[in-house]
Amino acid sequence: MTAPLTPAILYLDGVSVAFDGYKALRGLSLVIEPGELRAVIGPNGAGKTTMMDVVTGRTRPDEGAIVFDGRVDLTRLDEAAVAELGIGRKFQKPSVFESHSVEDNVRLALAGERAPWSALFGARNRPEASRVEAVLERVRLIAHRHRPAADLSHGQKQWLEIAMLLAQEPKLLLVDEPAAGMTDAETEETARLLTDLAGTRSIVVVEHDMAFVRALGCKVTVLHEGAVLAEGGIDAVSANERVVEVYLGR
Repeated sequence: MTAPLTPAILYLDGVSVAFDGYKALRGLSLVIEPGELRAVIGPNGAGKTTMMDVVTGRTRPDEGAIVFDGRVDLTRLDEAAVAELGIGRKFQKPSVFESHSVEDNVRLALAGERAPWSALFGARNRPEASRVEAVLERVRLIAHRHRPAADLSHGQKQWLEIAMLLAQEPKLLLVDEPAAGMTDAETEETARLLTDLAGTRSIVVVEHDMAFVRALGCKVTVLHEGAVLAEGGIDAVSANERVVEVYLGR
Protein backbone atom coordinates (compact mmCIF):
# COMPACT_ATOMS: atom_id res chain seq x y z
CA MET A 1 0.00 0.00 0.00
CA THR A 2 1.06 3.62 -0.52
CA ALA A 3 1.94 5.43 2.69
CA PRO A 4 -0.50 8.30 3.33
CA LEU A 5 0.90 11.81 3.67
CA THR A 6 0.46 13.20 7.20
CA PRO A 7 1.90 16.06 9.26
CA ALA A 8 2.38 13.69 12.22
CA ILE A 9 5.87 12.48 13.13
CA LEU A 10 4.39 9.02 13.73
CA TYR A 11 1.11 7.74 12.31
CA LEU A 12 -0.30 4.27 12.90
CA ASP A 13 -3.61 3.30 11.33
CA GLY A 14 -5.32 -0.07 11.72
CA VAL A 15 -2.11 -1.92 12.64
CA SER A 16 -2.60 -5.60 13.43
CA VAL A 17 -0.10 -8.28 14.42
CA ALA A 18 -0.75 -11.92 15.27
CA PHE A 19 1.67 -14.50 16.67
CA ASP A 20 0.52 -18.11 16.18
CA GLY A 21 -3.09 -17.01 16.31
CA TYR A 22 -2.66 -14.63 19.26
CA LYS A 23 -3.53 -11.07 18.25
CA ALA A 24 -0.97 -8.80 19.87
CA LEU A 25 -2.26 -5.72 18.05
CA ARG A 26 -5.86 -5.39 16.89
CA GLY A 27 -6.28 -2.44 14.55
CA LEU A 28 -4.10 -0.09 16.58
CA SER A 29 -4.29 3.57 15.55
CA LEU A 30 -2.07 6.24 17.07
CA VAL A 31 -0.88 9.72 16.07
CA ILE A 32 2.20 11.43 17.57
CA GLU A 33 2.81 15.05 16.63
CA PRO A 34 6.24 16.68 16.07
CA GLY A 35 7.77 17.65 19.41
CA GLU A 36 5.11 15.80 21.41
CA LEU A 37 5.71 13.90 24.64
CA ARG A 38 3.27 10.99 24.96
CA ALA A 39 2.89 8.37 27.69
CA VAL A 40 1.58 4.91 26.82
CA ILE A 41 0.22 2.74 29.62
CA GLY A 42 -1.75 -0.48 29.91
CA PRO A 43 -1.76 -3.91 31.53
CA ASN A 44 0.70 -6.65 30.62
CA GLY A 45 -0.20 -8.06 27.22
CA ALA A 46 -1.83 -4.81 26.09
CA GLY A 47 0.49 -4.55 23.08
CA LYS A 48 2.91 -1.87 24.26
CA THR A 49 6.09 -3.76 23.36
CA THR A 50 4.66 -4.99 20.06
CA MET A 51 3.73 -1.41 19.21
CA MET A 52 7.37 -0.37 19.64
CA ASP A 53 8.52 -3.44 17.72
CA VAL A 54 6.44 -2.59 14.64
CA VAL A 55 7.57 1.04 14.70
CA THR A 56 11.26 0.11 14.89
CA GLY A 57 11.16 -2.62 12.24
CA ARG A 58 11.66 -5.53 14.63
CA THR A 59 8.22 -6.94 13.77
CA ARG A 60 6.39 -6.68 10.46
CA PRO A 61 2.67 -5.90 10.87
CA ASP A 62 0.10 -8.14 9.20
CA GLU A 63 -1.91 -5.12 8.11
CA GLY A 64 -2.20 -1.40 8.61
CA ALA A 65 -0.15 1.73 7.90
CA ILE A 66 2.85 3.04 9.85
CA VAL A 67 4.21 6.36 8.59
CA PHE A 68 7.18 8.29 9.97
CA ASP A 69 7.93 11.97 9.45
CA GLY A 70 4.87 12.43 7.27
CA ARG A 71 6.09 10.36 4.35
CA VAL A 72 8.13 7.22 5.12
CA ASP A 73 6.37 3.83 5.12
CA LEU A 74 7.97 2.00 8.05
CA THR A 75 6.28 -1.31 7.26
CA ARG A 76 8.81 -1.88 4.46
CA LEU A 77 11.96 -1.25 6.51
CA ASP A 78 14.15 -3.31 8.83
CA GLU A 79 15.58 -2.17 12.20
CA ALA A 80 18.81 -0.71 10.78
CA ALA A 81 16.97 1.32 8.14
CA VAL A 82 14.46 2.63 10.69
CA ALA A 83 17.26 3.72 13.04
CA GLU A 84 18.97 5.56 10.18
CA LEU A 85 15.79 7.58 9.64
CA GLY A 86 16.01 9.06 13.13
CA ILE A 87 14.06 6.74 15.42
CA GLY A 88 15.84 5.81 18.64
CA ARG A 89 14.65 3.14 21.07
CA LYS A 90 15.68 2.76 24.67
CA PHE A 91 14.93 -0.61 26.24
CA GLN A 92 14.09 -1.02 29.91
CA LYS A 93 17.51 -2.43 30.83
CA PRO A 94 20.28 0.07 30.07
CA SER A 95 22.97 -1.05 27.64
CA VAL A 96 26.17 0.97 27.89
CA PHE A 97 29.88 0.31 27.39
CA GLU A 98 30.74 -0.13 31.06
CA SER A 99 34.52 -0.22 30.64
CA HIS A 100 34.51 3.13 28.81
CA SER A 101 34.10 6.56 30.36
CA VAL A 102 30.76 8.32 30.28
CA GLU A 103 31.91 10.79 27.62
CA ASP A 104 33.44 8.04 25.48
CA ASN A 105 30.08 6.24 25.48
CA VAL A 106 28.49 9.35 24.02
CA ARG A 107 31.32 9.88 21.56
CA LEU A 108 30.94 6.35 20.24
CA ALA A 109 27.25 7.00 19.65
CA LEU A 110 27.63 10.29 17.76
CA ALA A 111 25.70 10.51 14.51
CA GLY A 112 27.67 9.76 11.38
CA GLU A 113 29.67 6.78 10.17
CA ARG A 114 33.03 6.27 11.84
CA ALA A 115 35.16 3.44 13.16
CA PRO A 116 35.15 3.14 16.98
CA TRP A 117 38.86 3.86 17.40
CA SER A 118 38.65 6.80 15.04
CA ALA A 119 35.75 8.15 17.05
CA LEU A 120 37.73 7.94 20.27
CA PHE A 121 41.15 9.11 19.12
CA GLY A 122 40.88 10.50 15.59
CA ALA A 123 41.00 14.06 14.36
CA ARG A 124 37.21 14.15 14.00
CA ASN A 125 36.96 13.89 17.77
CA ARG A 126 38.12 17.47 18.39
CA PRO A 127 35.31 19.46 16.72
CA GLU A 128 32.75 17.11 18.23
CA ALA A 129 33.88 17.69 21.81
CA SER A 130 31.33 20.48 22.20
CA ARG A 131 28.55 18.18 21.02
CA VAL A 132 29.50 15.54 23.58
CA GLU A 133 29.58 18.17 26.30
CA ALA A 134 26.19 19.57 25.29
CA VAL A 135 24.57 16.12 25.41
CA LEU A 136 26.08 15.34 28.80
CA GLU A 137 24.85 18.68 30.14
CA ARG A 138 21.39 17.86 28.83
CA VAL A 139 21.20 14.55 30.71
CA ARG A 140 22.75 15.76 33.97
CA LEU A 141 25.98 13.77 33.58
CA ILE A 142 28.57 16.44 32.78
CA ALA A 143 30.11 16.13 36.27
CA HIS A 144 30.58 12.39 35.67
CA ARG A 145 32.09 12.62 32.19
CA HIS A 146 35.39 10.96 33.13
CA ARG A 147 33.94 8.17 35.30
CA PRO A 148 33.70 4.62 33.95
CA ALA A 149 30.10 3.90 33.02
CA ALA A 150 30.25 0.84 35.30
CA ASP A 151 30.51 3.17 38.31
CA LEU A 152 27.23 4.95 37.61
CA SER A 153 24.05 4.25 39.52
CA HIS A 154 21.22 2.45 37.73
CA GLY A 155 19.42 5.73 37.11
CA GLN A 156 22.54 7.41 35.79
CA LYS A 157 23.08 4.54 33.38
CA GLN A 158 19.54 5.12 32.10
CA TRP A 159 20.43 8.77 31.53
CA LEU A 160 23.63 7.79 29.77
CA GLU A 161 21.74 5.56 27.38
CA ILE A 162 19.36 8.42 26.66
CA ALA A 163 22.45 10.58 26.00
CA MET A 164 23.75 7.98 23.55
CA LEU A 165 20.45 8.11 21.69
CA LEU A 166 20.45 11.92 21.67
CA ALA A 167 23.94 11.85 20.17
CA GLN A 168 22.41 10.13 17.15
CA GLU A 169 20.12 13.14 16.66
CA PRO A 170 16.80 11.26 16.54
CA LYS A 171 13.51 12.85 15.60
CA LEU A 172 11.59 10.30 17.66
CA LEU A 173 12.54 8.55 20.90
CA LEU A 174 10.77 5.42 22.16
CA VAL A 175 11.57 4.96 25.85
CA ASP A 176 10.58 1.78 27.69
CA GLU A 177 9.92 2.09 31.45
CA PRO A 178 12.66 4.62 32.19
CA ALA A 179 11.70 4.89 35.87
CA ALA A 180 12.01 1.17 36.62
CA GLY A 181 14.54 0.53 39.39
CA MET A 182 15.24 4.20 40.04
CA THR A 183 15.33 5.98 43.36
CA ASP A 184 12.62 8.56 44.03
CA ALA A 185 15.07 11.39 43.35
CA GLU A 186 16.21 9.81 40.08
CA THR A 187 12.59 9.26 39.03
CA GLU A 188 11.76 12.93 39.59
CA GLU A 189 14.84 14.04 37.67
CA THR A 190 14.05 11.66 34.80
CA ALA A 191 10.57 13.17 34.46
CA ARG A 192 12.15 16.63 34.30
CA LEU A 193 14.70 15.41 31.75
CA LEU A 194 12.07 13.96 29.40
CA THR A 195 9.83 17.03 29.64
CA ASP A 196 12.86 19.22 28.92
CA LEU A 197 13.67 17.16 25.82
CA ALA A 198 10.13 17.29 24.47
CA GLY A 199 9.66 19.98 21.86
CA THR A 200 13.05 19.43 20.30
CA ARG A 201 11.96 15.90 19.34
CA SER A 202 8.99 13.60 19.82
CA ILE A 203 9.11 11.16 22.73
CA VAL A 204 6.90 8.16 23.46
CA VAL A 205 7.29 6.80 26.99
CA VAL A 206 5.93 3.36 27.91
CA GLU A 207 5.54 3.22 31.67
CA HIS A 208 3.73 1.50 34.57
CA ASP A 209 4.54 4.01 37.31
CA MET A 210 1.46 6.25 37.39
CA ALA A 211 3.11 8.86 39.61
CA PHE A 212 5.87 9.15 37.02
CA VAL A 213 3.31 9.42 34.20
CA ARG A 214 1.55 12.19 36.11
CA ALA A 215 4.87 14.02 36.54
CA LEU A 216 5.34 13.99 32.75
CA GLY A 217 2.21 16.14 32.42
CA CYS A 218 1.48 14.91 28.91
CA LYS A 219 -1.26 13.21 26.91
CA VAL A 220 -1.73 9.57 27.89
CA THR A 221 -2.73 6.66 25.66
CA VAL A 222 -4.11 3.54 27.33
CA LEU A 223 -3.73 0.27 25.43
CA HIS A 224 -5.80 -2.84 26.10
CA GLU A 225 -5.84 -6.06 24.08
CA GLY A 226 -3.84 -4.51 21.26
CA ALA A 227 -5.91 -1.38 20.69
CA VAL A 228 -6.45 2.08 22.17
CA LEU A 229 -8.86 1.93 25.10
CA ALA A 230 -8.70 5.59 26.13
CA GLU A 231 -6.71 8.72 25.44
CA GLY A 232 -6.38 12.12 27.11
CA GLY A 233 -4.92 13.81 30.16
CA ILE A 234 -3.92 11.75 33.18
CA ASP A 235 -6.97 12.86 35.18
CA ALA A 236 -9.34 11.95 32.36
CA VAL A 237 -7.95 8.48 31.76
CA SER A 238 -7.67 7.81 35.51
CA ALA A 239 -11.39 8.54 35.84
CA ASN A 240 -12.35 6.36 32.87
CA GLU A 241 -14.37 3.40 34.19
CA ARG A 242 -12.98 0.95 31.65
CA VAL A 243 -9.39 2.02 32.39
CA VAL A 244 -10.00 1.52 36.10
CA GLU A 245 -11.58 -1.86 35.41
CA VAL A 246 -8.87 -3.33 33.19
CA TYR A 247 -5.77 -1.61 34.54
CA LEU A 248 -5.80 0.88 37.39
CA GLY A 249 -8.07 -1.19 39.62
CA ARG A 250 -5.73 -4.19 39.59
